[in-house]
Amino acid sequence: MRKQCRRCGADSGFGPGKRAAEQAGTRIRRSLYRLAPLLAASLVFQRVHADNFSRVYYDAGRDQLVVTMAYRGTNPNHEFALKWGKCRDAQPGSPSEVVAEVLDDQWQDQAKRDFAKTTHFDLTGMPCRPAQVTLRTAPRFHYTLLIPG
Repeated sequence: MRKQCRRCGADSGFGPGKRAAEQAGTRIRRSLYRLAPLLAASLVFQRVHADNFSRVYYDAGRDQLVVTMAYRGTNPNHEFALKWGKCRDAQPGSPSEVVAEVLDDQWQDQAKRDFAKTTHFDLTGMPCRPAQVTLRTAPRFHYTLLIPG
């Protein structure tokens, strides 16, 4: 005579009983229903256009910020600009802090192919020096570096 496990419905170690198989199927379906929105969101976010910093450095000889942007789009003709925030005084003896948002003139371009573009930003109009500059771009990419006085 075979015995059936009360907890899982297994039939004497010879595999799950009918009830256990039904419960397992229900658990899998419920898990898939819970994961479906996450999967859909991840597919959407992969298609969303997002600029990122590939390389950033300060060129002291030219007083420029050199930024290589990696982005997705339909063409390589994107132009980037900086939108400076307000300078914040840091603790005494520390440089000021300022945030510059990197703006893409084709931010709504469909993300079809990968591109990279190096842009030289003139810093003569930078609002404060010396400063710790944080570059930001959507959605959550940032890069921080020190610009001397």
